[in-house]
Amino acid sequence: MPSFDEVLKEAGEFGRFQKRVFFLLCQTGITFSFLFVGVVFLGHAPEHYRCRIPGAAELSERCGWTLEEEQNYTVPALNLVNRFSSGQCERFDIEWNSTSVSCANPLSHFTNSSLGNVPLTSCQDGWVYKQPHSTIVSEYNLVCDNSWMLDLTQAVLNLGFLTGAFTLGYAADRYGRIHIYLYSCLGVGLCGLVVAFAPNFSIFLIFRFLQGVFGKGTWMTAYVIVTEIVGSDQRRIVGIVIQMFFTLGIMILPGIAYLIPTWQGIQLAITLPNFLFLLYYWAVPESPRWLLTRKKGEKALNIMHNIAKHNGKYLSPHYSEITVTDEEVSNPSFLDLVRTPHMRKYTLILMYAWFTSALVYQGLVMRLGIIGGNLYLDFFISGAVELPAALLILLTIDRIGRRLPFAISNIVAGVACLITAFLPEDILWLKTSVATLGRLGITMAFEIVYLVNSELYPTTLRNFGVSLCSSLCDLGGIIAPFLLFRLAAIWMELPLIIFSKKSFKMQPWIDYYFCKGTVQCIRDILYLQYCRLGKCSFIQLHDKHSGENTH
Repeated sequence: MPSFDEVLKEAGEFGRFQKRVFFLLCQTGITFSFLFVGVVFLGHAPEHYRCRIPGAAELSERCGWTLEEEQNYTVPALNLVNRFSSGQCERFDIEWNSTSVSCANPLSHFTNSSLGNVPLTSCQDGWVYKQPHSTIVSEYNLVCDNSWMLDLTQAVLNLGFLTGAFTLGYAADRYGRIHIYLYSCLGVGLCGLVVAFAPNFSIFLIFRFLQGVFGKGTWMTAYVIVTEIVGSDQRRIVGIVIQMFFTLGIMILPGIAYLIPTWQGIQLAITLPNFLFLLYYWAVPESPRWLLTRKKGEKALNIMHNIAKHNGKYLSPHYSEITVTDEEVSNPSFLDLVRTPHMRKYTLILMYAWFTSALVYQGLVMRLGIIGGNLYLDFFISGAVELPAALLILLTIDRIGRRLPFAISNIVAGVACLITAFLPEDILWLKTSVATLGRLGITMAFEIVYLVNSELYPTTLRNFGVSLCSSLCDLGGIIAPFLLFRLAAIWMELPLIIFSKKSFKMQPWIDYYFCKGTVQCIRDILYLQYCRLGKCSFIQLHDKHSGENTH
């Protein structure tokens, strides 16, 4: 009986059918990027807001003040008392609706005591915004003492990604790729609608978490399907190109945010396309490779005949059944990832690489929302610079390997972050250019980690190993907003120094990062595969260079 790879080669490893499915599923990368970095526009901090002052509105109505006059009469005097306050987070503890307050000079009633002795209080009655529904910050009052709640919105989303990686990843292995993909598209769409119309912040957080769970399901299953229906020689390029569509989404997002003035409109615009993916039920088949692992060879063969037909090929009539190796149906465990010294080393270093890359990448993306300047243009440019990153990977990894591009990209990211932190603000063009170079470097590092994670593990451990190691990516995403916004409150450039340090810390591990084709690497992989078949004692590899025998 022929193997699946033999049948796939005869049906066409990357023909018209695979190209069509690949293009359709690549659109998932665009919508997932909207969800991944959308907080930059959904949670952009408003510039013009002030404390809501009890009684001030009634006094303003009695005196016939405009909103500007109301603010001028009730807020600026605070600056004379405390030069560090702008009236955004505290106010005078004064009963402004008192009948003795003068319309011409509201503070004249308090001239008997110095304004410096008038007590201050926090904004207990909320805030007044120039554009009250422009972002979730103004919608849910995520300012002043509540500003940390904005960090929480992105942390909760990444917690959803982490949960989705394990729950929906397991479900996709058990119940099928395309079914979980479609359910995830429906889930992320419905949860996104609830997020847009959430009546309070608690509901917003709950469904943003669920949106993260289902969003990770769409991206993860789409990536798995496109890599499973093509030949092994094409997996690398489709894995990189689908990430280019993620970059395309980053470039499209600022245009959407520029055209739509409210956060609810933006949320709807980036959510509704997920419902269109439900049409893939009639266009994208189940992964035939998965069907074989579930002992559904007849269905897999029917799909292979359909693939061959669309590709203009013809399968031999003796292909009545397809075989699948025992290793493809085994159930890996965490112990397999740490069973030998080399596998243990690879697993731990990959986990740290995922964590570092995600922390720095998300930190640099969200930093665009707080540094000022033209947010829409800066965000577009920072997204556009990711396209050369993918092209550089395609051009270099087959010629010079993985280690050197990964090492250089981390060095570039670290140096650029460090230089940007100490460049003066008056040469903004240079500061932006160097920061963009750092974004290029960390994007390359991120995509290389994504690529080689699957290459380091044998087939038995590949899906489980990638899921486990990439979970550290979501952990980095949970920490990134708190690290960025809290440190930026101390000094705007302090996060860049931390990001630089994290990038540099990857360098001592570069030499150990990749499987370099050594006998020890091959020995570990074969040892794991044969041990799972109960044949450990039959392995005996001889290292010609060292003359060692390993059992």
